[in-house]
Amino acid sequence: MDILYNILIDPFVQMGSAPDFFLQVLWSGFVAGTLYSLIALGFVLIFKASGVFNFAQGIMVVFAALTLVGLYQAGVPAWLALILTIGAMFALAWLVERIVLRNLVNQEEIILFMATIGLNYFLIGFGEYVFGGEPKPMIASELGLPTGSTTFEPFGGIVIIEHLDVAAVVMAIILVTALAIFFNKTRIGRALRAVADDHQAALSVGISLNQIWVIVWFAAGIVALATGIMWGAKSDVSFALQIVALKALPVLIIGGFTSIPGAIIGGLMIGFGEKLFEIYWGGLLGSGVEGWFAYVIALIFLLFRPQGLFGEKIIERI
Repeated sequence: MDILYNILIDPFVQMGSAPDFFLQVLWSGFVAGTLYSLIALGFVLIFKASGVFNFAQGIMVVFAALTLVGLYQAGVPAWLALILTIGAMFALAWLVERIVLRNLVNQEEIILFMATIGLNYFLIGFGEYVFGGEPKPMIASELGLPTGSTTFEPFGGIVIIEHLDVAAVVMAIILVTALAIFFNKTRIGRALRAVADDHQAALSVGISLNQIWVIVWFAAGIVALATGIMWGAKSDVSFALQIVALKALPVLIIGGFTSIPGAIIGGLMIGFGEKLFEIYWGGLLGSGVEGWFAYVIALIFLLFRPQGLFGEKIIERI
């Protein structure tokens, strides 16, 4: 009975007894979920255009952030460093299309997936060669990001809202809105969906795979840059960030690999869930709940709803 009480009742008693702390945990979960959603957006973009999971998206986040920090540390003004980093992500998209994707048109999805694995390790090696392997600080104020915090006193307690977290949420909302409009309301967005369905059919109706892939990889690069800035501003920029980016995999499984709203909902579910379970159930489940919680939830979805909340159900006709 004590075990059942500790699992089913005691956490909710703690939430009610300290509502201000509960609100702080919810805010932390919301911010974490927003950042997970940003990472997942990059994966969704590539999957929509090529039908393959881009294993290199995580290192693209690190590479974009390292490029920005490296340019700034070399004496380039922050605004110019940002422009040059955007140019570097466009150059990366162009090179990926020119060297890798152009030779793999209409190939099996597993071949494209293996190509992104190779790209991942190339970018790791290239990034370490250019920038070194040491963590690098990203100072938010020098990039024009807000610093400081605002304190609220609900229920007689204290809730602290970091301005940088608010900026991350606002940036995520802007990116999601822009990408949703891009995919659903523009001719290029509709062409992207056609390319993902069938490369050969898209070519036959005059859709240029070369241009489409450059555009979508560049868009994913911009999302990676935004994600890298926000994650890097909260902690140092290092290659360890690509581990965090793997949290996008359970987010995509939950939301659906082709759904932008799914990436948002999945990210928030993981963000809220892991924070709540870490704080209120962590003592019973063991430390480090945040490390495995997302993958357990993803496994449950794979068992009962493999297409995710917003993904299209796959129907095979025989």
